[in-house]
Amino acid sequence: MNTTRRTAIASALSTVALGFPSLARAQPQVLKVATNTPESDPLAVYLKEAIAAINAEAKGAVELRLFPNNQLGSNTDVLSQLRSGGVEFFPLSPLILQTIVPNAGISGVGYAWSGYDKLWPAMDGELGAYVRAEIAKVGIHTLETMWDNGFRHITSGDKPILQPENLRGFKIRVPPSPLWTSLFQAFGAAPASINFAEVYTALQTKIVDGQENPLQLIYNAKLYEVQKHLSLTNHMWDGYWILANGRMWRGLPEDARKLISKHMNASGLRQREAIAKANESLVSSLTQNKLSIHKVDQMAFRRQLSSAGFYSEWSKRFGAEGWRILEKHAGALA
Repeated sequence: MNTTRRTAIASALSTVALGFPSLARAQPQVLKVATNTPESDPLAVYLKEAIAAINAEAKGAVELRLFPNNQLGSNTDVLSQLRSGGVEFFPLSPLILQTIVPNAGISGVGYAWSGYDKLWPAMDGELGAYVRAEIAKVGIHTLETMWDNGFRHITSGDKPILQPENLRGFKIRVPPSPLWTSLFQAFGAAPASINFAEVYTALQTKIVDGQENPLQLIYNAKLYEVQKHLSLTNHMWDGYWILANGRMWRGLPEDARKLISKHMNASGLRQREAIAKANESLVSSLTQNKLSIHKVDQMAFRRQLSSAGFYSEWSKRFGAEGWRILEKHAGALA
């Protein structure tokens, strides 16, 4: 047996001993992970944690690389790249994914969730499984654990939003999603779909009067620099599904898929804990940055949605099965 052959066999046996025989490659397969959030945001922080663990355990057989802060484009741009195979992994709000998977946004129905005690059992269980099955119909694979983006609140420039009537005629930035647009139209607002990368400038130049986001993103994107008021409306919850290009995912060896799923799902659970802990101090941090904080009667906003026909409209659009599963966990919404 010549030296070259002995070396090749020894290398193969070494890889088998590590427990990943089908991951052995001459060159690592580089997989891009894109996100629109800054590197300081918990989403990017815990993606980096998962990627580091995956790359260390894969030992060069596959290599994941993170591209945060809109480096590869806006949400809509990267979603297109994910579908075409230009990007392999992309954490995305189901409400934005709703543009191509209509029922993906069902978890974001306005005022559906009273708290995480109802939300996570639904998303880790029957409702999450239902949504992942809907996403699979367009050829996208979704990892099992949903990451948190938090409950959303409204910021404004000239006046605080204290009651539903204050939203009439209010120009508010919303992500490009039918559910978001419908919700604020039910309040009589003027929603404008703008990608997150352009939000700061849109507020600064007063293209819109305000925006809505979870506390963490309001803080990390420094929106307090271009807004004066924060109204704790808690009007909807949003999260991130970790999406994978379906063709790429099916082409990976089974042990690679298990390895990626294991670490992405584990980091997702830790990211949820980090968001919950951060929310305890973020109101204080935003106040220190001269953002006026206002508590509101959240039930008054929910009653307005009901009287405007928001729930009856979306129960029909999501369909009987999806709505049944949502109300099973969230409670009656009519």
